[in-house]
Amino acid sequence: MTSNPIRTCIVCRKKGTKDNFIKIVKNKLGEIAIEKNKKLDGRGLYICKDKSCYEKCIKTKAINKIFKASVPESIYEELKNEN
Repeated sequence: MTSNPIRTCIVCRKKGTKDNFIKIVKNKLGEIAIEKNKKLDGRGLYICKDKSCYEKCIKTKAINKIFKASVPESIYEELKNEN
């Protein structure tokens, strides 16, 4: 029996399996990256694959607030291009 953990979008609070989300990870060194190959270690957050969630996340700098860190603009640019 395999378990399918439920994830929650940091923007809209929608719940679902990780296939429905983009994961952003902050590693032990404080580096932040969008996970593409499901191999990054660290603290993660999830944003659902919805343009309005991307836009709201970028506008409110939600990643900065959750990670309590200065997130490089390149991460937000990459998120913008996920669509």
